[in-house]
Amino acid sequence: MKSMTGYGRATAALGSFTLTVQVSSVNRKTLDLALKLPSGWDALEAAINELVRKVAHRGRISINVELTGVGRGSELAWDEAAVGNALDRLAQLARARGLAFAPTPELIWSVVNSQRQSAEMPDPLESAPVVTAAVGEALRAFAAMRAREGEALLIDFLPRLETLRRQIEVITGRAPLVPAAYREQLLQRLRQADLQLDVADERVLREVALFADRCDVTEELTRLRSHLEQFAALLRTEQEIGRKAEFILQEIGREVNTIGSKANDLAIARAVIELKNELERIREQMANVE
Repeated sequence: MKSMTGYGRATAALGSFTLTVQVSSVNRKTLDLALKLPSGWDALEAAINELVRKVAHRGRISINVELTGVGRGSELAWDEAAVGNALDRLAQLARARGLAFAPTPELIWSVVNSQRQSAEMPDPLESAPVVTAAVGEALRAFAAMRAREGEALLIDFLPRLETLRRQIEVITGRAPLVPAAYREQLLQRLRQADLQLDVADERVLREVALFADRCDVTEELTRLRSHLEQFAALLRTEQEIGRKAEFILQEIGREVNTIGSKANDLAIARAVIELKNELERIREQMANVE
């Protein structure tokens, strides 16, 4: 079992630049990739997305690939003609809008630096092996963190499952006693109304039999146990379990609701409330599971 939240980071040297890859994720029912690459590196997007899909199936995953540092010999890489052309175009744009154009040192430096960076940016296709290796390293750290958090979630789930089992056993032990309790209540009400009927009276027996049929939860308990064992087994698998687990929890909730509506008994009602409370806690935690 894996959590949907995680983080991984890796760095690598790329020429005179430092390549940094950061991968992080938050909860999401489907897989949603958000990739940020240096300008002009869009050609690497498909390969990086494919690497991510191999280790994650759910969650909003953000991958940030950035270059930092200044290339060697950068002072020689300034293209004065390109800088001049850029300034001329800015001047034309200002005149077309009736604005005065007086370039400041900060503006000139910004234009110069943008031209230098463009000239020095490593070629994305030539850099692909280094980039994919760094992405792979970040994803391994990312997957390891998700696995550790998944283990912590499993530790939290196990005692909650035991709570569910205990409440199911409470219901199992109490359910056969409900018809007899109803018969005693029925007879008591009849006596209070001065209607003396024998316990073996056909009308009493028929009423008790109908009640016993309406409140019988044997089938619901059988399905409930089956769903719970499926859920427990699912938690031990290494594959994506989130969607299937949510479906099983939904089915468990359905059976619990049916038991609560059919079993006209205070002890069973209390057990149903405990089941619902614990199920809600499990659902909240399951929202973090891939």
